[in-house]
Amino acid sequence: MKKIISGKVREVYDLEDGRMVIVTTDRISAFDVILPVTIPGKGQVLNALSKFWFDYTKDLVKSHLISCDCKDMPADFQKSEFEGRAMLVKKLKMVPYEVIVRGYMFGSMYEAYKKGEPFLGTKFTKSYQQAEKLDEPLVTPSTKAAEGHDINVTLDAMKKDLGADLGSKIEKAALSIYKRCYDYAYSKGIIIADTKFEFGLDENGELVLGDEVLTPDSSRFWNRDTYKVGSSPASYDKQFVRDWLKDNKLDGKADIKAIPQDIVDKTAALYRECQTRLTGN
Repeated sequence: MKKIISGKVREVYDLEDGRMVIVTTDRISAFDVILPVTIPGKGQVLNALSKFWFDYTKDLVKSHLISCDCKDMPADFQKSEFEGRAMLVKKLKMVPYEVIVRGYMFGSMYEAYKKGEPFLGTKFTKSYQQAEKLDEPLVTPSTKAAEGHDINVTLDAMKKDLGADLGSKIEKAALSIYKRCYDYAYSKGIIIADTKFEFGLDENGELVLGDEVLTPDSSRFWNRDTYKVGSSPASYDKQFVRDWLKDNKLDGKADIKAIPQDIVDKTAALYRECQTRLTGN
């Protein structure tokens, strides 16, 4: 067993038998900087949500999840510190793209739209306001950069790179997962404005859903009850942290010393509320 990745939030261990253990920490990052605080329980929330969604979509596409029970993992992980935050998964040959599904006119897409420019090959023929729901969700991949920001590419570019068959399977899987989970989340008072998926191939070349799925870290969640077209809705994520960093002109700074406790507490509560609304736990 060896640690192969120490990311912004997750630690990944290779069991060297075709399986891995992913440990989701309470670390938090914003503007590509890991902050000098942890958000209590954040890792367990992310783990629980991913498990919930993997189970909820398993008939649409297989996932890499084997077990979230530490008893099924090597002895090193059978400790209280890993309870609720460790995931035993199948090792995959990962597709080198993040697959973003956008259901609302927002973010970089809205910025392009306001300028009258197409967004990653898509031209909009109707009028939209900020945060307005699209007629149909869009799949917009991005390449996974080793450093810095990922680079958005067109769906056609991904299909050309991976081959039309695999590219189309990924597009279909991403849209089917998004649409099903969107309807469920909406019924629980949460709008999934956009999200990103990661896929891989198993030993048989079959498409498998990997990484995390539909968490506040990988998605833009809005409160259905306060959502209003034409405005920038508040998110169920690290928005309190982001706003504080912006207000104090610390966004993107690597030498941040501390984050106020009330900001940490509000952020932790928001993550817990998201889990409670979606899973009932």
